[in-house]
Amino acid sequence: MARTGRRPGNQDTKQAILAAAREAFGERGYDGASIRAIATSAGVDPALVHHYFGAKDQLFLAAVEFPLDPNKIIPTIIAGNRDHLGERLVRTILQVWDSPTGITAAALVRSAVQHEWMARLLREFLLTQIFRRVSISLDMDPQEATVRGPLVLSQVIGLIATRYILRIEPLASAPPDLVVALIGPTMQRYLTGPLSPGAAAGHSDHVTAGKGQPPSVPPRQHGQQPQHHRDHPD
Repeated sequence: MARTGRRPGNQDTKQAILAAAREAFGERGYDGASIRAIATSAGVDPALVHHYFGAKDQLFLAAVEFPLDPNKIIPTIIAGNRDHLGERLVRTILQVWDSPTGITAAALVRSAVQHEWMARLLREFLLTQIFRRVSISLDMDPQEATVRGPLVLSQVIGLIATRYILRIEPLASAPPDLVVALIGPTMQRYLTGPLSPGAAAGHSDHVTAGKGQPPSVPPRQHGQQPQHHRDHPD
């Protein structure tokens, strides 16, 4: 009687590809990793990677083990008036995490907190697969995107951690509409509003939406103490 189903070695091959992909994406980022290099590291032909996982974004999704395909949620976020983009982003986050998918997604965030390699993968996933697609829909200047991206993700991760992982009240049990009303405007400002580095290092230049000016960078290096002017005796 003929045997049906996958060959015994297929699952091992897929796991080898995923292991190589996690290493490549974690070390070189999404843009720096290639299907060919991943295949070489796994000891397989690139065609086999495409056979099992499809395009690179799908391989990345499998490597991160995110339970929801961004292709299914991004259109909902970017559709409609851009002035309400922040609200739609917050509402989509709530819908994902309030669903059964949220349990797996929360486990992914916990793992990122505990493991540096998972943190790198999740960071790349959020920046390249979520925020980048949103920024493209807004025709966002690439220099501004490097500032806005981390700000947006600070709200995304902060909301997830506070509401679903740490469960800090009253945010943990607040109605979704209230959460959207409270956090949506901040998310909107980070996406499309004027940005300013404020009083950092005394700089007065600003980053405003559409102008494409990079933010001020404080001249003080990490670990360097601020200098205080004082008179010294001769």
